[in-house]
Amino acid sequence: MADQFQGNVDTLFKGMENFVTSKTCVGDPIRIGDTIILPLVDVSFGLLASTKNEKERRNGGGGMGGKMTPSALLIIKDGTTRMVNVRNQDSLSRIIDLVPDLIQRFTSKDKAQPTPEEETVIQEAAREEKTF
Repeated sequence: MADQFQGNVDTLFKGMENFVTSKTCVGDPIRIGDTIILPLVDVSFGLLASTKNEKERRNGGGGMGGKMTPSALLIIKDGTTRMVNVRNQDSLSRIIDLVPDLIQRFTSKDKAQPTPEEETVIQEAAREEKTF
C-alpha cells in the first residue's frame, strides 16, 4: 500500500514538473526597442494523494490544483533595472515603484523633469494624503 501511495505522489509531481517551468514563473522576455520587459508570476499549488487497501481491493487517487497570478514586471532599459508591481497598487506602492527613477533624475547631470505619469501619481498621492 505504501508503494501505491508513493507511486501516486510521484505521478502527481511528474505532472507538475511538466506543467511548471521557469517560463511560467518568469515569462518570455518582451523586447520593445532597447527595453526588455520580463513578466513575473506568483505560482501556488496544492497536492493530495490517497490510497485504500480494503481486503485486497486496492484503490488510489490524487489531485492537484494550481493558481498563477501576475505579480510584477521587471523592466530593463539602458542598463537600469526596475520592478513594477502590477497587482493591488495603491498610491504609496506606485510612488515606491517610481523612487528609483526619481532618484536618478535628481542625481543626473541634466536634471530632467518628471514625466506626466510621475506627476499624476505624485498629485494623486498628495490628494489621498490630505484625506487622512
